[in-house]
Amino acid sequence: MKAIFNDIVIAESDQTVVVEGNQYFPIDSIKKEYFTETTHHTTCPWKGKASYYTISVDGETTENAAWFYKEPKDAAKEIKGYVAFWKNVAVKQ
Repeated sequence: MKAIFNDIVIAESDQTVVVEGNQYFPIDSIKKEYFTETTHHTTCPWKGKASYYTISVDGETTENAAWFYKEPKDAAKEIKGYVAFWKNVAVKQ
């Protein structure tokens, strides 16, 4: 799987995990130079508190476009250390 923003592959892995229709990529598969952690958070009743990254590639930015769970609840422990995408990021095979 590949995550693409502004025509650049920002993450790639053949070991993604699918949860609620979202592909979660291992944290070591993202190209960290494009990611900046933000102060934005949301809470899922069964996964826990989500943290976010803003993604910037070649002058284009999409805010809070990737999320991850630093300490997911037990029901979602398989996504600890994984990142998912939305907001202008295409995820493809």
